[in-house]
Amino acid sequence: MREIPIESVEPMWRQAISGAQILFVAFGALVLVPLLTGLDPSLALLGAGVGTLLFQLVTGRQVPIFLGSSFAFIAPIIFSMQNWGVAATTGALACVSLVYFLFAGLVWKHGAEIVHRYMPPVVVGPIIMIIGLSLAAVGVNMAMGRSGDGRIELVPYATALAVAGVAFSVTVVVAIFARGFLSLVPILSGVLAGYMVAVLLGLVDFAPLAAAPWFSMPAFVTPRFEWAAVLFMLPVALAPAIEHVGDVLAIGGVTGKDYTEKPGLHRTLLGDGLGVLFAGMIGGPPITTYSEVTGAVTLTRNYNPAIMTWAAGLAIVLAFFGKFNALLATVPVPVMGGIMMLMFGSVASIGLNTLIKARVDLEQPRNLVIVSSVLVMGIGGLALNFDGLTLQGVSLCAVVAVLLNLILPKARSGA
Repeated sequence: MREIPIESVEPMWRQAISGAQILFVAFGALVLVPLLTGLDPSLALLGAGVGTLLFQLVTGRQVPIFLGSSFAFIAPIIFSMQNWGVAATTGALACVSLVYFLFAGLVWKHGAEIVHRYMPPVVVGPIIMIIGLSLAAVGVNMAMGRSGDGRIELVPYATALAVAGVAFSVTVVVAIFARGFLSLVPILSGVLAGYMVAVLLGLVDFAPLAAAPWFSMPAFVTPRFEWAAVLFMLPVALAPAIEHVGDVLAIGGVTGKDYTEKPGLHRTLLGDGLGVLFAGMIGGPPITTYSEVTGAVTLTRNYNPAIMTWAAGLAIVLAFFGKFNALLATVPVPVMGGIMMLMFGSVASIGLNTLIKARVDLEQPRNLVIVSSVLVMGIGGLALNFDGLTLQGVSLCAVVAVLLNLILPKARSGA
């Protein structure tokens, strides 16, 4: 393992606040998975915190990435819990780490060039764009006061737009015009502004906060390993494992570093896998790299991996702090919707910039076919079902892009 680098000259109190901002950005999505599946949200926080620290240990704390609950497992967790119970489900989730370890071994054996060979800019660019654009509807729905899928109205339309507009506008103004310390926390500034407006409009219910205990112990689960549950859950890991590659490339596009070379894609995959293993062993949902955090890093331009250490440590502390969890749960949907519209768009812009920097010629038919096919499939939500295994979103787009790049003949002057 690589030696963990010495702390940046940035003051620790600034790192701590930046880390709190990162956790705040990830918090809503982080706890949504356990809330939807019936798992303990505190275990999601604990798994994300310890998992991120394990990731940093393996990668020598060189990559500014935070790991949180994976959305890919929501439906499989619900199905597994109905059929095999909580203990067998968490055991199966722990075994999902084997897929990450397998991928890490392949990359370690063949080198990072295997990624560049099968995922050149014409493949990587649109995949990164889909990571952001595929979530666009979620952010917009939340900004309009609806649930992520748009089916339930949580806040009246006009009121929601007003709150989301404040959160969005303040974030943009701070990100562009602020100087000094304030320039480091545009997202937190937008959230606070939107939250204050929501309080004034009567959208915040403080009853859950008053009822919550100050400290509470997470409900740990002892995993049980059943072959049926394990074999059912393993294929699901293909999607987040492939998405991991896209997120590592995306954050590399933000910071200008190639993390597939240093510390190495095999190390990032191994670190992610260890995080997934820990989360499953304590009864939490699997974790994965977060696009929301990539968007936050893009906006703040704070590339110091130490802020992820602070975010992870804070997540661990908050796993035992009932009052704070309840407070964060009071943040209305439109506040985060206004922020997410900007963050998801930032991730998509990184993918576009990948194509531009590599000078990918879209007048070449093969390049146009690859990019356009990926964008339509990803944004349109195309899903392929294979006898219970569903391939969609980033995972489907990655497979299609790689296959098209391998199959389609390259022009002599191709990108």
